[in-house]
Amino acid sequence: MIVLANGIRVEVEDSGADGSQAARPVVLLIMGLGMQLTAWPQEFVQALVDAGFRVVRFDNRDIGLSQKMDQLGVPNVVWASLKFRVGFPIRPPYALKDMGLDAIGVLDALGIAKAHVVGVSMGGMIAQRVALAAPARVSSLTSIMSSSGARFLPGPKSHVLRTLMSRPSGKSEDAIVDHFVKLFQVIGSPAFPVDESVLRDRIRLSTKRNFHPQGTMRQMVAIAADAARADELQSIKAPTLVMHGHADPLVPFACGHDTARRIPGARLHGIEGMGHDLPPGVVERLLAPLVPHMKLA
Repeated sequence: MIVLANGIRVEVEDSGADGSQAARPVVLLIMGLGMQLTAWPQEFVQALVDAGFRVVRFDNRDIGLSQKMDQLGVPNVVWASLKFRVGFPIRPPYALKDMGLDAIGVLDALGIAKAHVVGVSMGGMIAQRVALAAPARVSSLTSIMSSSGARFLPGPKSHVLRTLMSRPSGKSEDAIVDHFVKLFQVIGSPAFPVDESVLRDRIRLSTKRNFHPQGTMRQMVAIAADAARADELQSIKAPTLVMHGHADPLVPFACGHDTARRIPGARLHGIEGMGHDLPPGVVERLLAPLVPHMKLA
C-alpha cells in the first residue's frame, strides 16, 4: 500500500495491516542501497512474525514502488566519491537525514508510536539517523552490515568497487539480471553460497517489480555526504545491536566495529563467513541475537 510519509509517496508492507497484529511490538525494517522491500528474505520476516512482532517494510524513496526523485537530476557519483575521500563537502540531491524522516513518516502514517528499527547496509545508516532524529520513537536499534560513515574507514575491495560501479551490458532484462548476478556473487557470503539459478530468479522478480538506477546513484551520493553522522552517534540512547560479517568485501568488518565503538553501550556481533547479503544461513545467524535483543529492550 502507498502511504504519504514526510511529504512523499512511500510503498509499505505491514504484517499488521488487517489489524490482527496491531497490538504487537513493531519492527521497522529498512533496506539498503538500491534494494526494494522485497529484498528482505521471507523467512526472516516470517520468523519475526512468529516471534510475536508486527513487521513493517517499505521501499526507500527513489526505489521500488515509492516516489522517484528524477526532478533532482543524476549526480556524478565518481566526483562525489573523490570529494568524500579528500574531505570536501558534498551536496547530495537529498540527505540520509531526509530518508530517516521518511522512515519516521511511515510510522506516523501507520499510527505507530515506537518501533524496533532494523537496517541493513545503507538501511543501517538510515536507522542510525532515525535513532538520532527521534529517540523517543526507537525501542531498539539494530545496524547490520553497515557503517558509521567515518571518512577514513576501509572501503570496498578494488574488484568489488569495479563491479559496483559498472553498468549492465545492455538495456534488456537479461543484461540487467546478468549484471546483478555478477554483483551479488562478488559481494555474497563465501560460507553461505546461493545457487545461481535461485539468485537469478530472485533478481529477475525484483527487476520486473522496478528498476531505477538513477535513484541508486542519488542514494549513493547521500551516503557519501553523511560523514558527519559518525560524530553524532555518541548521542544515541536506544539499546543497540551491531551485526556484521567478518567476510564482508563491500563494507568491511571494521565499519561495523567502528559503529559499535561510537554508540554508547552498543553490542557488536560478528558472523564468520558472512559477506554482504542475506542468504538462509546468514538469516538464521542474524535472528539468533536479534530476537532476544528486541525482546529485552
